[in-house]
Amino acid sequence: MTRNVAARDVVVTGIGCVTPLGIGLEASWQAALAGRSGVGALTRFEAEGFAVRIAAEAPRELDLSDVPDKEARRLDRTIALAVVSAREAVTAAKLEIDDRNRTRVGVAVGSGIGGLESLERGVELLNKSGPRRVPPFTIPMTICNMPSGYLAIRHGAQGVNLCHVSACATGAHSIGEAARCIERGDADVMLAGGCEAPITKLGLAGFAAMRALSTRNDEPAAASRPFDRNRDGFVVGEGAAVLVLESEEHARARGATVLAHMLGYGASGDAVHIAQPTPDGEGAQRCMRLALEDADLAPGDIDYLNAHATSTPAGDSSEANAIRGVFGAHVDSLPVSSTKSMTGHLLGAAGAVEAAFCIKALETGRIPPTTNLDDPEPECALDHVAHEARSAPMRTVLSNSFGFGGTNAALIFGKA
Repeated sequence: MTRNVAARDVVVTGIGCVTPLGIGLEASWQAALAGRSGVGALTRFEAEGFAVRIAAEAPRELDLSDVPDKEARRLDRTIALAVVSAREAVTAAKLEIDDRNRTRVGVAVGSGIGGLESLERGVELLNKSGPRRVPPFTIPMTICNMPSGYLAIRHGAQGVNLCHVSACATGAHSIGEAARCIERGDADVMLAGGCEAPITKLGLAGFAAMRALSTRNDEPAAASRPFDRNRDGFVVGEGAAVLVLESEEHARARGATVLAHMLGYGASGDAVHIAQPTPDGEGAQRCMRLALEDADLAPGDIDYLNAHATSTPAGDSSEANAIRGVFGAHVDSLPVSSTKSMTGHLLGAAGAVEAAFCIKALETGRIPPTTNLDDPEPECALDHVAHEARSAPMRTVLSNSFGFGGTNAALIFGKA
């Protein structure tokens, strides 16, 4: 999977996000550096009878003032989160999309589940009032590719329009595959990332039925505790992040500010189990090695690793084993943190938000912490950045994303 020598270099010129830590990249980043938790008691609906009554909710009110009122009222929350994130990213990149370039600007924004809120509302009306009462926008607001499609409509981007659906690796796969489109010349610019709004009755009940969620209802801020001996599952969260990717040649020609270089991308499959990784993380190891090979880097070249680590017993130990398997002797001096300790698990948006945090780490020389890591699991021994942010010189960073179905993605970014 070595990079084609003729492939174009890809850079990041804009970032936007909405997370449980705040609206906008800077608000989310500052909260992450401060170790602030975005997890709290569930407010979205009455959770009586639910085993899990906590979630990582993003701010409810979103600025959709630039969307016609009629459209804004029917948008699923998944799409609305993507709209706000993409607007920030395009504005930050100072990207103008017009008749001169619109066929060369594409979109690749995925969702792991799609418009679950719209689906539930449609089913409720179907059961209560019959088929004629089901809203006509139920299907368009539910399908996973609508965030990509709607963003293209909003911004007039007529280039390649993609939707990657790979569970918790969705955001990372979307960024990696969007970069491939630019490398091979299919597009000059891509809006890439992920979005998710799974905090619904069905979403919460479904994950709880799998015994995947933390039941630490009485202390929500302490519930997400990656790599900790007392972790008992992840906290479901919502959010979105969109990156503006460009060929470096295109970005330089229009005078754009380069935030980071997209250096490497790896993807692999476990082909073992629908939800559980192997103890040694063999698939994750291959994924990271492919990303290093793609970037033409050695393990010792990575200065920080943002772990997928969701706070599940099996997942965190498997990833820790995979990291040790790939980085060997370098692992003792490789800072590792999981920002899911603060954001909760944003599912299809997680990889995109964590890519954004990695780029901010490169820019600021600051590594966000893993909070709640009070008693590290011995099997998860790494150079953990626990409790407080750490300052460190960084030139290259790696972000892991792994999903149900055994799907894996790893992204490597380089300092601008």
